Amino acid sequence: MVKSAPQPVATFSHAAEIDGWVFLTGQMPTWPGEPDRALPDGIEAQTRRVMDNLILVLEGLGLSLANVVQARVYLTQFDRDYAPMNETYKSYFEEGKLPARTCIGVSGLAVGALVEIDLVAKRP
Repeated sequence: MVKSAPQPVATFSHAAEIDGWVFLTGQMPTWPGEPDRALPDGIEAQTRRVMDNLILVLEGLGLSLANVVQARVYLTQFDRDYAPMNETYKSYFEEGKLPARTCIGVSGLAVGALVEIDLVAKRP
């Protein structure tokens, strides 16, 4: 468990690792240390909160976004939120160094979130 990251909303670890591969559980747009605080408004703000939470987990494991090789994005309002989520998401990565990615439309997410993102990273 990474202490600086938000508490999981269910029974799971922030990440699991095997042979240098690190699988980060999907993060929600919740606030570290403030589980009852309202979610940010809108897809851009929620995407920023999710990415910031993922960075907290990565840093807690001695990694960064530079170690990420794959991402999965889940959106509850795919048609409406795909483009603005993409703009926010890509701002977190070095230009030309995006990980592989899948983006999936879903009917709902925990805590009423608009977006959830999980990652796969590789230790150097």
